[in-house]
Amino acid sequence: MKKGIFFFIFILLIAAGCSNNNKEDAKADKKSNVTAKIPYEIKEAKTVKVSRIFGIGYPGNDQGLYIASNSGLKIYRNEKWFDTTTNRHQYMGFQTVKSGFLSSGRPQKGTDFKNPLGIIKSQDKGKTLEEIAFYGKSNFHFMAAGYSENGLYVISEEPTDQLALGVNYSKDKGKSWEKSELKGFKADSLGMMAVNPNNGNTLAMATRTGIYYSNDNGNTMALVTDPFMVTALTFMGDSILFSSVENDQIMLKTLNPSAGRQSVIKIPFLDYDNPITYLAVNPKNHKQLAFTTYKNDVYETADGGNQWVNVLEDGKKEQD
Repeated sequence: MKKGIFFFIFILLIAAGCSNNNKEDAKADKKSNVTAKIPYEIKEAKTVKVSRIFGIGYPGNDQGLYIASNSGLKIYRNEKWFDTTTNRHQYMGFQTVKSGFLSSGRPQKGTDFKNPLGIIKSQDKGKTLEEIAFYGKSNFHFMAAGYSENGLYVISEEPTDQLALGVNYSKDKGKSWEKSELKGFKADSLGMMAVNPNNGNTLAMATRTGIYYSNDNGNTMALVTDPFMVTALTFMGDSILFSSVENDQIMLKTLNPSAGRQSVIKIPFLDYDNPITYLAVNPKNHKQLAFTTYKNDVYETADGGNQWVNVLEDGKKEQD
């Protein structure tokens, strides 16, 4: 596959934001764990306003839905929004895991973080960041990690001494990397990835022509849906929760790849120009789901989709 068709352009534009505005590197930091100079706190926010969302999820070390935005983490818990006082980084490729979250992206200006962040990890709700790999060297719009942290995947836009062009995976938490061969993959683009929460060898990928699925780290892939556009996906146990665009309609479905069974989850009406961009499932409670849209709406359900609450509309929320 040629580099020019490697990326799912539709998903990349609406999900990753393609932010190229921050070209100036932040100051280099020689420590493995780095913190901003301003004391880090998580406080209830009177006003929430975001212009881009880069990922969502439910980390295992906290209660609440985490939103990775252009102005750092936003946390929704107990019907309230919370913000951080610093470390307001652009967390691209954001992935929640059992111990916290993993991410790539670019640092908040004025902090002592290298740009780009490479792959970093936080186990204390964003207060400190641990360098995992490629710190100060690479930024990954597309990244995926299993909730149990047994599998880590990135899509590399440029070949390096450690990464091949395309999908690469690590079985030792970022210390070494191998190329996914993608045998059987016939789509003309790569897109959003998701990893089984308990089996790091199992990978799913969204493309313009359906979901491709692998049980061997992406070395062999098989199409497991009809050839419709899939804009977002994540795992719900061994099943896949995904959003598709079919007959100009935004759909939310689950798929059991082994059995080939699909089911539909009802969602509020979404305009065709406002597709779902990210999905999240609480690994501790599969009835708690959330999704974001192209226009920065955020919806959450506590009962598996019977009732949805619009917790953020057009990226904005005023709180009493």
